[in-house]
Formats: sequence, structure tokens, C-alpha cells
Amino acid sequence: MKERLPAFIALFLLLGLVLTTWWAADYAQRAIPVDPPAKITHEPDAWMGRFVMFSSDEHGNAINRLEGDTLRHYPDDDSYEVDNAHMIGQHPGNPRTTGSADLAIMLDNNTKVIMRGNAHLYRFPTEQDSQLDVKSEELIIYPDKDIITTDKPADVVRGTSRMKGRGMNYNNATRLLEVYSNTDLKISPDDLNANKEKTP
Repeated sequence: MKERLPAFIALFLLLGLVLTTWWAADYAQRAIPVDPPAKITHEPDAWMGRFVMFSSDEHGNAINRLEGDTLRHYPDDDSYEVDNAHMIGQHPGNPRTTGSADLAIMLDNNTKVIMRGNAHLYRFPTEQDSQLDVKSEELIIYPDKDIITTDKPADVVRGTSRMKGRGMNYNNATRLLEVYSNTDLKISPDDLNANKEKTP
């Protein structure tokens, strides 16, 4: 029995040390206030004043230009907002386009731009096509694909023809224009004759 006494004392001391350590850790955790997890809100974490931004294709050609009065970044969805936005698109081989709006929202690594409030798109005329003028409260631009679309009411003027409808899709590479749910359509005889001349 005397031989086991030091072992019992060591075990008792070890148990006391474990209990004391556990109590101290629990006390420290309750005594030190822990900040609650940060709430993710749609608030800007960075901003700048007047700016100009360019993007280029894989060959280094500048294909898009965006400028505005104010730029804000939102970390919750990694989006950007631009006040009084103006865009210029110039893809090689495609007609030049300009766009403007009260507010532009850039999403998906800037591959999607929502132009909101007095949104306006203008495609310059070419030798084959007359100019294109689109006005809507919202236009969605895919700069890399050179495509403009909306599901909102749009007023589209192409040459001397005018179309009004809810929803529109325009591909600047193919020059294909689709206007959905037409409520008002006025096609100029000049545009009809031009289309006949293109048809073999």
C-alpha cells in the first residue's frame, strides 16, 4: 500500500490540474466578450470620384470604355455601381456603340452591366446598316459578347423606322435586332427597300 501512495497522490494532483485548467479556460471564455459575426450588408467598402476604365480583348485591343462621376464597390456580391455612366463599345469588325444611364451596375466580374434610369444605347451607322437608337428604363449590356438586352419597355429607332415593345435583344456582332411584344411599329419605306436590295 505504501508503494502505491505516491502514484495515488500523483493521479490526484493530475486530476486537480485538469479540472483547474478546464475551469480557467471556461471562465476566460465567458469573461472576454466575443464580437458577434459580422453581418454582410450591401454597403460600399471602397469608392472613387471621376474615373475612366478600359477593357481589352485577348489581342490587347481596347474594346470597351466606361466612365462616370462616382464608382463604388460592394463586397457582399463583388459588384460596382457607377453614377452618371457612359460606355463606348468598339469590337473589331463591329459598329461602334455608346451607352449612357443614370446608374450602371457591374456584375459577374464586369461581364454584365445593368444600365438603369434613362438608359440609352446608340449604334453608329455603317455602309450596310442605318443607325440604331434604343431608349429604356433599363438595358443590360454584355460587353464581351457585344449584346444588349432588356425585358422592360423599349423605344427602338432604326433608321427612319420605329418600334416600341416590352423586351428587346440586339446582337451587335450579327446586327440581329429582336423587339418583343410590339405595341407600335412604324417601318419606313426606305428601310423596306434597303432590305429588298440586300436580298439576293
